[in-house]
Amino acid sequence: MSISPEPRDLRGYAGRWPDFRWPNGARLAVSVVVNFEEGSEQQVGDGDPRSEPMGEVMSVVPPGVRDGGQESIFGYGPRAGLWRMLDALEGTALPATIFFCGRAVQRIPDLARECVARGHEAAAHGWRWRPHADYATPGAEAADLDRCIAAIRDATGETPAGFFCRGGESPWTRALLRERGFLYASNAFDDDLPYYDWEGGSPLLVVPYALDTNDMKFFHPNGFVRALEMVDYVTDALDVLEEEAARGLPRLLNIGFHLRICGRPARFPAFRDTLRTLAARGDRIWVARRDAIARAYAAAVPATHPCEMRRASEDGRPREGLGAGRR
Repeated sequence: MSISPEPRDLRGYAGRWPDFRWPNGARLAVSVVVNFEEGSEQQVGDGDPRSEPMGEVMSVVPPGVRDGGQESIFGYGPRAGLWRMLDALEGTALPATIFFCGRAVQRIPDLARECVARGHEAAAHGWRWRPHADYATPGAEAADLDRCIAAIRDATGETPAGFFCRGGESPWTRALLRERGFLYASNAFDDDLPYYDWEGGSPLLVVPYALDTNDMKFFHPNGFVRALEMVDYVTDALDVLEEEAARGLPRLLNIGFHLRICGRPARFPAFRDTLRTLAARGDRIWVARRDAIARAYAAAVPATHPCEMRRASEDGRPREGLGAGRR
């Protein structure tokens, strides 16, 4: 018996990207993300059935047994790594988006507050560091999403406008985000620009993220080993996207970091030198918080329903707010 595949948009902009510039006049925007997850991962000591297995090494402690080693590996992030990374951001005067897990914020609200006090965006990263795809019901996911929002608001005074979870979303995650007035979602890795998701009939802006220009690859066997490898990799991405921007094509580059990964001394140069590389490019790029990127895109590109865009394309008419992007 054949099974019909789930609908997937594999076309995107179909080579006809919006024609606009970011607020500083550049065609290339860059989002720097710092993940604040430590204290929200699975740990037997917190009542979970097993501890998170992925860290500096794969855990050899069996499920059901408390893993003090993994707890302390995660603990390094907020205890030490956070301060190096905040100081490096301050030293280059670059803004970041902080993906806050609610339970982590609840445990160390003063550290979350410090991040926001330094001008960085508070975005929601789920209540726990877990895939939202594994929620069995909308009600269970909604309850945890509300707990995350409340923890961030209580600690920082900011209500998160953006959302990204570990792994993937559930079938109803974006409906829950719409109900709560989120500006954007980021569980997407499929484009170099934001776009609108029309599922449910109303647009939700998607600001894609990236896992290749991400320090999690230090924890993967096919990833980075030395700090310079990540800096070189990010530089290659910047060079390619700047070349496309020079041809009039607007673009977005996402770079992700974690407190327990690039907060470590040997990997910290990957964070520090990436920031210095971004700062050295000046107004050729626009480094901004994700909420600012989302608002700038929404102001430049109207939320046109895909059916209208398709009809315009078939008729040979220019789509409103869209063009070849070559100016």
